[in-house]
Amino acid sequence: MSYQTEAMTSQPQMTVSYTVSHWSSDVCDCCEDCGICLCGAFIPCILGCKVAQDNGDSCCLPFLPGAMIALRTSIRDKYHINGSVCDDWVIMTCCPFCGLCQMAREQKARG
Repeated sequence: MSYQTEAMTSQPQMTVSYTVSHWSSDVCDCCEDCGICLCGAFIPCILGCKVAQDNGDSCCLPFLPGAMIALRTSIRDKYHINGSVCDDWVIMTCCPFCGLCQMAREQKARG
């Protein structure tokens, strides 16, 4: 009995394609949604918990050092938003409340 084997000449390829998008609102567009703006201005810890939970993370996440940068990066990756970790760091370091409000508006717009 004779068996013939064929040599594999190429590997199977998996192609993943998605469209890179942009934030639905700018960082400084806080007044686009007055409810989110007021919550971000007066009780940002509550808004941070809601954003984290809506992203599937623990409500305690916003209280960990550097976690809001990671949360922003996670949201950007989830929605295929153009940007970088460096951009996320700059936004969440220089204007954290505006960045938090932008994340909340994005979740609301895409949710």
